[in-house]
Amino acid sequence: MKKAYNFNAGPCVLPREAVNAAIEALKDFKGTGMSVIEVSHRSKEWEAVMDECRSLWKEILNIPEGYSVLFLGGGASLQFLYVAMNLLENKAAYLETGVWAKKALKEAKGIGNAYAIASSADKTYSYIPKGYEIPTDIDYFHITTNNTIYGTEIKEDIDCPVNLVADMSSDIMSRPVDVSKYALIYGGAQKNVGPAGTVFVIVKNDILGKVSRYLPTMLDYRTHIEGESMFNTPPVFSIFVMNETLKWVKAQGGLEAIKKMNEEKAAILYNEIDRNPLFRGTAAVEDRSLMNICFVMAEGYENLQDEFFAFAKERGMVGIKGHRSVGGFRASTYNACPKEAVEALVACMQEFEKLHTK
Repeated sequence: MKKAYNFNAGPCVLPREAVNAAIEALKDFKGTGMSVIEVSHRSKEWEAVMDECRSLWKEILNIPEGYSVLFLGGGASLQFLYVAMNLLENKAAYLETGVWAKKALKEAKGIGNAYAIASSADKTYSYIPKGYEIPTDIDYFHITTNNTIYGTEIKEDIDCPVNLVADMSSDIMSRPVDVSKYALIYGGAQKNVGPAGTVFVIVKNDILGKVSRYLPTMLDYRTHIEGESMFNTPPVFSIFVMNETLKWVKAQGGLEAIKKMNEEKAAILYNEIDRNPLFRGTAAVEDRSLMNICFVMAEGYENLQDEFFAFAKERGMVGIKGHRSVGGFRASTYNACPKEAVEALVACMQEFEKLHTK
């Protein structure tokens, strides 16, 4: 089998245990004689998977009582609308830290009075804004904790005087989170918790039902709470793999252990970027993401970019091209990305350096 070091930003590398369990379930789901993609979502075998997956979310993240965990379709981009539909009555504030934060704000503006309280657009979203004040007369404050395109991350749970909403698509389950500080957390699964196809939502129940507008049935969080994420047919395969991925997270020792692994991997690569004269990081050092490590060729070596892509590809590196809007390189070191892969990329960078420096 060809050796590939997978640094894709999403869909991304998954634990082999989850992939292998999915293969078996595709052939025969829990001895039913049917594939997991054929079985009824109303069967006791499938309902057991849903119950276990919810329980793992609650256990691993230590989610307090009074919160519901939902698995929905439509991607995190649909949640931009969900959030505003369900929570925006008077006005809402957003922290604009990248493309996805900007898109979330756009959807909210289409519903009501929403605005950016601070933005890092002036420096191509290369840092997290600081020193802003959160108003107390807003319905909620929305943040995007990790910015996959630009490689910045809010690594701490901020104190917020109003309902705090967070898009954690690309750093959920990468570190412990104090869920009690948030009113709502959402994200696409295809980074740390499974394949594309489902969205997780962690919502505090008592914040719902406060808006005066009509909520379409499918866009009302309460519909999915009451239906236990099965008001309509859920994306069963994605949820199955998510469940297996969470089993793997738990087996690693939980989020404290996962955080330590991620910090170690990121340090290895950032140290090489800072040391190697051919490359430079693009995110503010204090805001560097542990999940998406972005860098470019250093000044004077820009003409080597395509050569390095080809050089790295020959050595098994996959998915290191930066987002099309910014270029350069991006290595996504999500939970299941092994340290071995990061070390292989560093060795590749060092080998390339020897070819182009004296």
